[in-house]
Amino acid sequence: MESKPEDQYWDIPPLSVVSAPKTAIATARDENVNRETLNQQPETAEGQYQELFDHAPAGYFVTDQTGVVREANQAATALFGVADSQLQGKSLAAFVAAETSKQFSLILSQVQQDATEQSAEICFNTAKGNLLHTILSVNAIWDSAGQITGLRWLIQDISDRKQTEARLQQQVEQGKWLSAIARRIRQSLNPQEILDTTATATKSFFQADRVLISRSHSNGNWVNITEALEPGWVSVLDLAVEQEWVTERLHSYQQRGAYAIHDIEQSGLPAKSLELLRRYQLKALLSIPIIQDGQVLAFLSVHQCSATRNWQASEIDSLQQLADHLATALHQSELYQQIQQLNANLEKEVQRRTIEVQRAVAFESMLKRITDKVRDSLDESQILETAVRELTLVLGLSGCNAALYDLDQGTSTIHYEYTDSIPAYQGRVAQMNHFPEIYSQLRQGYYFQFCSLSPNPVRGQVAMLACPIFVDPESPQGVEQAVLGDLWLINHKDYVFSEFEIRLVRQVANQCAIAIRQARLYQAAQVQVRELERLNRLKDEFLSTVSHELRTPISNVKMAIHMLKAATTEEKRQRYLDILDAESTREAELINDLLDLQRLEDTCYPLAFEVIRLQDWLPGIVEPFHTRTATHEQTLEVSCPPDLLPMTTDSIVLRRIIAELLNNACKYTVPSGEIYLKVHQEPNFGLNLAPTTIFFLRNQAAIPSSELPHIFEKFYRVPNADPWKQGGTGLGLALVQKLVEQCGGTIKAESIGGWTSFTVRLPTQLQAEI
Repeated sequence: MESKPEDQYWDIPPLSVVSAPKTAIATARDENVNRETLNQQPETAEGQYQELFDHAPAGYFVTDQTGVVREANQAATALFGVADSQLQGKSLAAFVAAETSKQFSLILSQVQQDATEQSAEICFNTAKGNLLHTILSVNAIWDSAGQITGLRWLIQDISDRKQTEARLQQQVEQGKWLSAIARRIRQSLNPQEILDTTATATKSFFQADRVLISRSHSNGNWVNITEALEPGWVSVLDLAVEQEWVTERLHSYQQRGAYAIHDIEQSGLPAKSLELLRRYQLKALLSIPIIQDGQVLAFLSVHQCSATRNWQASEIDSLQQLADHLATALHQSELYQQIQQLNANLEKEVQRRTIEVQRAVAFESMLKRITDKVRDSLDESQILETAVRELTLVLGLSGCNAALYDLDQGTSTIHYEYTDSIPAYQGRVAQMNHFPEIYSQLRQGYYFQFCSLSPNPVRGQVAMLACPIFVDPESPQGVEQAVLGDLWLINHKDYVFSEFEIRLVRQVANQCAIAIRQARLYQAAQVQVRELERLNRLKDEFLSTVSHELRTPISNVKMAIHMLKAATTEEKRQRYLDILDAESTREAELINDLLDLQRLEDTCYPLAFEVIRLQDWLPGIVEPFHTRTATHEQTLEVSCPPDLLPMTTDSIVLRRIIAELLNNACKYTVPSGEIYLKVHQEPNFGLNLAPTTIFFLRNQAAIPSSELPHIFEKFYRVPNADPWKQGGTGLGLALVQKLVEQCGGTIKAESIGGWTSFTVRLPTQLQAEI
């Protein structure tokens, strides 16, 4: 081994200790140091070294090669709790705890063999009997000849870290235990088994002498319902808990969430409470509430009977978490018990329903016979006769009859009857206003059963069920009057009509209503046939009108062509060409309008949705009409606020609606007349919908009130209302009305005081509403 030049290195103890477990050796090299100067100051350097060594914040020992202490600094003696004199001359190994003696011997032998720095975790026994956890580092001390003259030991106290590791390990173990016990209690749906499992596992984990679970009964008393007990201690299972003790604990739970007593004799409890704990042989107590839906359901208590116990925060937290798991498991168990009870009730209900179904099968066959009769016949008399007979025979009644109402006369007449043992009433007419308590209910569609208090002069005292022959007027096949008649079922006075029987009678009454409805609908169908004949005539008239409208432009075109051929001047030829152009345009517009109108009537007109800003879009539509009105010396004013919401609609359809209305306004407004177009939006109050966009067009032209109902008809023109004699197809307003309806809107026309106005209301968000 090479020697270290004495004129280049010397050793000083470190001034501070960092987290890494290695000896801090400060070295200095100075090539220009004069050996003579160093030799002149040995005492000064030695003093500095000793001062640094003594006051270093880390613990240092200097030993010989075998580990016998020569010197210890103040930090080291403080860690061991002894004086320096008590350490000198003793082997450092004498202070090493037994569990780490092998590691100490290993690093000592290693540094003796190869003189390299060694480090290990070593435990020492202090003078106070405590265990000191350290990281021990050792390196060799060299003399000027390069020989090892001793060993320097650095001691770092890691007791705090070890305690933290122990707490973390305890938390891990508590977490594993909580997970295991949570799985076990949730595997069971038996409440008592859950409680027993919890108590046994808690006693084992906490190494307690007793674990109790106390629960409140419906009468308000608290009883110990579960106990896990170590042998040799008194059992308190099934004992009632005194109310004062419960009240005290509840108050503690509200203040701190847990009730912990480390030593009952030092707890300061009232004498009565202290006596109770002594009867339980308690020395220490930890109790946690089991809370469900904000209410204290039970107490989970850990008892230490053999000695006092300082309950740790981690123990309280673990017990609290266990109480939460237990509350969840008990809640699940209660739900399971409820489901079991529901299943039992359901089974009884199924048995009852089975009996009802068997009866329903018999009723169904009877109802089918009546239904077949209704389907196969339009004779209501046959159907009603079948109904009263089947009801009497199948239900075993004394009799049954069917009456029809005449609401205009206020009468009810029995037309059909089948009796077994009672006098017949067929043909009897009853004035409804004489029996308001009966017919007021029947006319509202209500059925009822009763037994008259006084015997009937003819039938005696009987039980009766009255059911209206009812047709819902809101149904697609409803008729003018809701109640057509009634069915009366009669039986002996002690008989009570069951729910099944009433349901069957109502179904039969419904079939009777269908029979009557079919007969009356047949009559209505005949009326519809006549109406269809009238519509067919209107169709023929429409086709005749269309043919005339289509022929007129064609005739004018043919005439213009003939005159064009005979024209002798350029002026005449140009005039006839203009006629050709105008009539061709008229013919094309007529055909297009007819096609569009037909598509709208067939509801197959496609809409292409897009978002438009009316403030930017409308000026482009209105611009051509400004030129046109100026030519006719008319005034056109447009109002479109800048704050309108964007509109989702079909822009092409909207363009056509606005253009057609403006075109009509220009056509029928007198010279120097005024035309106003106003656009605004109004909210749909009370509805979660976009506002409605309103287009209001008003022009200075009058339409007779007798003509207003017809202006949206096809090919209709207001007589003598076109001052400019521009003509038209007569389909414009009819097409506008269909387009507005297709967009989910409405259009309204009014003419007052020489002014005509059109109001178009359209949804702002068409795609969301149509």
